[in-house]
Amino acid sequence: MNLSELIYSYLGDYGDAGVLLCVFIIFVIDAVVFPALPEIFFILGYDYNPTPLFGILLILAAVVAELVGVFTLYFIVKSVQIPKKLARIVEKYVDFLLVSDEKVMLVNRIAPMIPFAGAFIALIESWDPKKCAFYIVIGCVLKYGVILMASSFFYSYFSGDTALKVTVFFVIVIIGISLAASYVRKKRAGLDV
Repeated sequence: MNLSELIYSYLGDYGDAGVLLCVFIIFVIDAVVFPALPEIFFILGYDYNPTPLFGILLILAAVVAELVGVFTLYFIVKSVQIPKKLARIVEKYVDFLLVSDEKVMLVNRIAPMIPFAGAFIALIESWDPKKCAFYIVIGCVLKYGVILMASSFFYSYFSGDTALKVTVFFVIVIIGISLAASYVRKKRAGLDV
């Protein structure tokens, strides 16, 4: 039994809808609770049904889940009294970044600089949540579109299990590059790493 069969055996009775729900839940958890490496689950979901239509549905699930997760956290932070000192620290942190306006949500897809983006959107008063949502959507479509295209390429040249392994390796390399880019950017900005 390969890895995707193991994970999706729990949702197998629900077919494509169960896989989409699993991917959705993982993306929400990633945005609200803790980093959950949603890219891996995205690929595992695509392995369940490696067709273009299902790939598009996975991207749609990722976008909607990312927005739900980010703005759930946004509304939680907006409804809780956050000390002004913490808000100032958050603003200073973002001011150190190369991109310090809403576009950081787009950059965050490639080089993760801002964990729990919804909290940052809530705390930085100069940011427009609608612009942030726009950049989150664009970033998700671009990032997961590229992952999906690479995965489709691998599936057209390798068997299903080999294609999955190559794609997961590809995603792990991308995550590694993203973390390295984030580290370098933080180091250059003089932030603690």
